[in-house]
Amino acid sequence: MIPQLHPEILAFPPLSQALTDPNGLLAFGGDLSLKRLVNAYTHGIFPWFNEGDPIMWWSPDPRAIIPVDDIKINRTLRKVINRQTFTVTLNRDFTRVLKLCAHAPFRKEGTWITPQMKAAYIALHQQGYAHSIEVWQENELVGGLYGVAINGFFSGESMFYKRSNASKVALLSLAKLLKEINITFIDCQILNPFLQEMGAVEISRQAFVELKETAINKVIAHDFWQQRTLK
Repeated sequence: MIPQLHPEILAFPPLSQALTDPNGLLAFGGDLSLKRLVNAYTHGIFPWFNEGDPIMWWSPDPRAIIPVDDIKINRTLRKVINRQTFTVTLNRDFTRVLKLCAHAPFRKEGTWITPQMKAAYIALHQQGYAHSIEVWQENELVGGLYGVAINGFFSGESMFYKRSNASKVALLSLAKLLKEINITFIDCQILNPFLQEMGAVEISRQAFVELKETAINKVIAHDFWQQRTLK
């Protein structure tokens, strides 16, 4: 039986109770309130469900991460970086990034970024927990990503691109940003071919939890996630 969360109780079941099939399904129900989402990400749990389904909460084992020192830059991407055709910003236009991620044309199977999810993550952003990286070309938003950060722990949610390599540039910029505060990884949640191409690997849930705790306990400057242009 999959536990159902009570609307007024924020606690989640122990991660060890997550199913192996489907991998990582821990609970369903509850809501997408700010307090519940912050509590979920603090424990390495994230929501993922389709429109019309109940809210489902996940903690997969293994877990996909990108070690920031091992992020892969192929020859084509390096040429793009050297040409400096993109400008990269932090938190300049979170809402547009969120909407473009939801409606990215390559997402043929549809999107889990429902109106309910959009509202929840905009609320997280307004309270300083959700952040976006934007990639611009000639003042046009051509790529980006967003995710949730608890101190130094960043859990990536989604990305999009309108120009080749724009989402890769966003990911590289995030890795560089986290390296500035000695954070060693980006949480990617679930492995896919694109992330694997960028250097993502799978580690055990226990190893992930240990990394997460170190990142969450990292003391960072109050303005670290402020809106700005990234070098």
